[in-house]
Amino acid sequence: MDYNKIVSVSGLPGLFELLSSKSDGAVVRSIEDNSTRFVSTRQHNFSHLESIEVFTKKDNTSLAEIFEAMKESKEKLPDAKADNKVLKSYFEKVYPDMDFERVYASDMKKMIKWYDIIDKNKIEIKVRTEEEKEAIIAFIKTLSDPKFVGK
Repeated sequence: MDYNKIVSVSGLPGLFELLSSKSDGAVVRSIEDNSTRFVSTRQHNFSHLESIEVFTKKDNTSLAEIFEAMKESKEKLPDAKADNKVLKSYFEKVYPDMDFERVYASDMKKMIKWYDIIDKNKIEIKVRTEEEKEAIIAFIKTLSDPKFVGK
């Protein structure tokens, strides 16, 4: 399973692999229990983990970079239901540049839950290079070009 196919779906717990998408929704598979379902865009929003950024004191950073720091850290992963002070203390040690005034405890809980799911399922976290990011942006711009719409 590729990291770039993993999505979070609003209103549903856990993480999902995006299998296919349609104009009115997507077919997703739960990473935790492998159940497959259709999720409507009328009721839910999708967020690719690859596109999520986290506030830092300087520039924002990708969620993948936070996950890499968590992976490389020797700190024990706290329980996602731990006290907010415990979560903040963990991330202060793992990623000290995080902007703790704008990253809320609920965000830290999600990061811990998501990292735990990714780690248990042995999904390789891939951090994109700047060149790859620029190529994707250029491709997306061509898709929104009026010359290509409707073809």
